[in-house]
Amino acid sequence: MKTQIKKIRPEDKENEDFLKKFDEASNILKEGGLVAFPTETVYGLGADALNPQASQKIYAAKGRPSDNPLIVHICDINALYDLCSTVPESAIKLAKKFWPGPLTMVLNKSDIVPHQTTGGLDTVAIRMPDHPVAYGLLKRSGVYIAAPSANTSGKPSPTLAKHVKHDMDGKIDYIIDGGEVGIGIESTIVDLTSDIPTILRPGYITPGMIKEVLGSVEIDKGILRENKDAGFVPKAPGMKYKHYAPSGELTIIEGEINSVVDKINNLVENKVHEGAKVGVIATTETAKFYKCDIIRTIGSRNDELSISRGLYKVLREFDEEKVEYIYTEAFTEDEFSNAIMNRLLKAAGYKVIEV
Repeated sequence: MKTQIKKIRPEDKENEDFLKKFDEASNILKEGGLVAFPTETVYGLGADALNPQASQKIYAAKGRPSDNPLIVHICDINALYDLCSTVPESAIKLAKKFWPGPLTMVLNKSDIVPHQTTGGLDTVAIRMPDHPVAYGLLKRSGVYIAAPSANTSGKPSPTLAKHVKHDMDGKIDYIIDGGEVGIGIESTIVDLTSDIPTILRPGYITPGMIKEVLGSVEIDKGILRENKDAGFVPKAPGMKYKHYAPSGELTIIEGEINSVVDKINNLVENKVHEGAKVGVIATTETAKFYKCDIIRTIGSRNDELSISRGLYKVLREFDEEKVEYIYTEAFTEDEFSNAIMNRLLKAAGYKVIEV
């Protein structure tokens, strides 16, 4: 299969090729093919959500476990009444507050949604992306688009079209290059099928933000770091799998920042002495204190969005340089930092050194 890559920028909408590219991608979706496209979170790998064979192609291209549901993307809130057997008031409240945006809601599915899209479950995960290219593709195609992240399963999610090309070239039909994404980590997932809304995956929309709208919210015990060894199984099937991992061994160093810097420098020195290729993930505030040949600045602690936007990009850069050992600072300042730490912990296989 030859994968087409076409650049679409919102500022090019007056260009005559602009709609032609959307039509090309839309036709592929309607014919059961696969199209990668940018959202505000990460790049998604899209297929017609109501076409079971198309959804199966996503699993095959990614090497994704078949019990890991796909998120269905929509561009109109009324789609909830098509895709869901019931639409609770809580869903409407959250949609009015956070859509379009990085919030996915889990609801009971209607009969038109195939189990191939929902990972065999009777629930469906739905969100409305806040990105002009994603919106344009949804609107132009008229298709509900099932789309997980457009990467090989288990690897860091793509935040640039070149990341998608690296993982998916020759496996999918079309890649829309819409530039770098804005947030850089996947959407928050909240389950609305039980009495108390439950966060199944943390993200940019925090528990506090949801609580302000609904009055109460829980966090799935299976995703909490302190319960890692307590036998709790995550309610979201995808959260039980290893995700976001670079090829090199990633270790998180946690503690007072000066002690963290000293520990990382010591670890780097030891590994370099052994002849290993080593990298450090730093912030703009700490990069100058590290003694390592390969240092990547992820962002500023004063701008958490820069850190989330840079996380997967930096992990992929280490893969490109074939780094064997990676050391990083921890991020635990607030609720959004906890979402970033969730990705880091899974990428590191929960390997943490406290100092």
